Amino acid sequence: MNVYSAKQIRNIAVLGHGGAGKTTLVESLAFLTGLTSRMGKVTDGNTISDFDKEEQKRQFSIDMSVVPIEHNGIKFNFLDAPGYFDFVGEVEEALSAAQLAVIVVNGKAGVEVGTQKAWKMCEKRGIPRLIFVSGMDDENAHFMNVIARLEEMYGSKIAPFQLPIRENEKLVGFVDVIKQEGHKYAGKGKVTACDIPADVQSELEDQRGRLMEAVAETDEELMERFFDGEEFTVDEIINALSGAVHEGDMVPVLLGTGLTGDGGELLLEVIEHYFPAPSDRKVAGKNMKTDEAFDADYDETKPFSAQVFKTLVDPFIGKYSFVKVNSGVLKGDTPLYNTTKETEEKINRVYVLRGKEAIEVPELRAGDIGALQKLSVTGTGDSLATKDTPVVFDPIEFSVPYTYLAYSAVNKGDDDKVASAMAKLLEEDPTLRSVNDKENRQLLIYGIGEQQIEIALSRMLNRYKVAVQTSKPRVAFRETIRGSVKVQGKHKKQSGGHGQYGDVTIEFEPTGDLEVPYVFEEKIVGGVVPKNYFPAVEKGIQEMVPKGPLAGYPIVGLKATLVFGSYHPVDSSEMAFKLATILAVKAAFANPASKPVLLEPIASLKVNVPNDYTGDVMGDLNKRRGRVLGMNPDHEGGTTIEADVPMSELIGYGTDLRSMTGGIGDFSYEFARYEQAPADVQAKEIAERANMDEE
Repeated sequence: MNVYSAKQIRNIAVLGHGGAGKTTLVESLAFLTGLTSRMGKVTDGNTISDFDKEEQKRQFSIDMSVVPIEHNGIKFNFLDAPGYFDFVGEVEEALSAAQLAVIVVNGKAGVEVGTQKAWKMCEKRGIPRLIFVSGMDDENAHFMNVIARLEEMYGSKIAPFQLPIRENEKLVGFVDVIKQEGHKYAGKGKVTACDIPADVQSELEDQRGRLMEAVAETDEELMERFFDGEEFTVDEIINALSGAVHEGDMVPVLLGTGLTGDGGELLLEVIEHYFPAPSDRKVAGKNMKTDEAFDADYDETKPFSAQVFKTLVDPFIGKYSFVKVNSGVLKGDTPLYNTTKETEEKINRVYVLRGKEAIEVPELRAGDIGALQKLSVTGTGDSLATKDTPVVFDPIEFSVPYTYLAYSAVNKGDDDKVASAMAKLLEEDPTLRSVNDKENRQLLIYGIGEQQIEIALSRMLNRYKVAVQTSKPRVAFRETIRGSVKVQGKHKKQSGGHGQYGDVTIEFEPTGDLEVPYVFEEKIVGGVVPKNYFPAVEKGIQEMVPKGPLAGYPIVGLKATLVFGSYHPVDSSEMAFKLATILAVKAAFANPASKPVLLEPIASLKVNVPNDYTGDVMGDLNKRRGRVLGMNPDHEGGTTIEADVPMSELIGYGTDLRSMTGGIGDFSYEFARYEQAPADVQAKEIAERANMDEE
């Protein structure tokens, strides 16, 4: 593979709804440009992008993969990202390395939820984009319906650069709106000239008129010529529209079909002529040595700097760190310094990955994408530079996972194997998390959705031969009392020789402060309990706090005042008074006068949904014992619903929300406080914990 400078490179994220045809489009471009001699199919499991066994088995993309294509002196780095929402982390990786995006829309299915999410992510990051309407060979595909929906949602930004030509309900060619030329497909990306059909002429005039207005608005001189009725040259049109496309003010719409490759050649032309090269973009970090900004700007004359945007850990092809070179030149002998972790790294070779194929290259210049093998400490998001110019870039922002399940090894003795395999999965996917919940004696795996978690655990079995099982996670309740009670705790034991004797009377009451486990005081008069036993009494309370008498949950908000007791000059000891105190705590929680209760964790929840779904979502929240606190419009046709909801009711909420909203709703939450659980919830939890202890 040749070495390219920034002006000769285009880094393109390929986005869209699941099943829209993203992988098929990239595969067809590889075939059209001669990269492959036979076009693979997703259904056959032989595409360049979907090389993982899970992808081949399920017939959809799970991981983002890079497919570099060389054509007409330009290197197109296509970053083929999954369309299913559980794998949004892969999309975020692709967008962190791309300067533009192709959003693929199926001509039959039209604008779907994945289209809207892809658009929103591009808007958030300021990434210019084009829309490729694929599957136009289907007789039920309707290009103008797609255009109408896009214009309804995104207004005048939408700019069709092509219109379809159909004969006998079949796609046979297209009209170039800018050049006002008709073309018929002639196989493998080739086209032949043809007349513009009469039934397309009126639509052409309308769409071209809009484009010419957009051209005129870019320059005063062009505006004057437009009003004078002058025609613009093709070069003038391209130059004028390129600026609008660069800024994201205009979004070209193209058409074709991935299965035959029709439309692929023009897609590459539009990307080359209208969209920014890395050198047209800015990127800045910070020089850790000088504490000053470092404008990398994809300039190969500056010191080397790069960022790792993805990690691939595969037992068959090894570990690779995908890098985007932000400045300078990366070679096999470049002395690497991980500025994020402040550690040196060693490399021998530089690669370009094409799917799973590693191609060694002499160097990567600023703006290009490549891979390094077997970096020891470097992870996704880390910055690489040299020690002389230690540049660090802002970390990549990834979506926070809120869906979680408990997991455990199927086979006893496999805990270490599970931990090792899980570490590799977490290294590969930044939106997966594993948490050791010691309080509830469970391991938790967090993900964007249940499908992502299921596939991760399937990989654990297939790649690392470790089987795990999942279960509903237990929620961290708390125990406290709502009333006041005075109880005695007496530990007396005679076993020959010295006995054991400790006697305490303690008043228990709530403090009202659930942030503090307990408060201990003593009001002993007359030395009925010697001062040297006070610490032992407090220690007895300390030992009961982590595992309360009701259901084994931590105690909070408890005030204990030692008011009376007795001792034996020979048999009393610190141990005896500690055990007496433990008996007192148990007696207090067993006494109805103390009004013992379980507290459940409450989350502050935010749900973002289109206005059409607010009623369904609020009704569902009420069923989950949620309290809706407010509704705030987002001024984009959506609403953010804020509510307090018990954490136990949020288990599985992500799946239910997608079902209610067709996949477009999203949510986030954080722990807010503890509140008294309803009586039925308390009774159920106490019974379940009792059964666990028996097992």
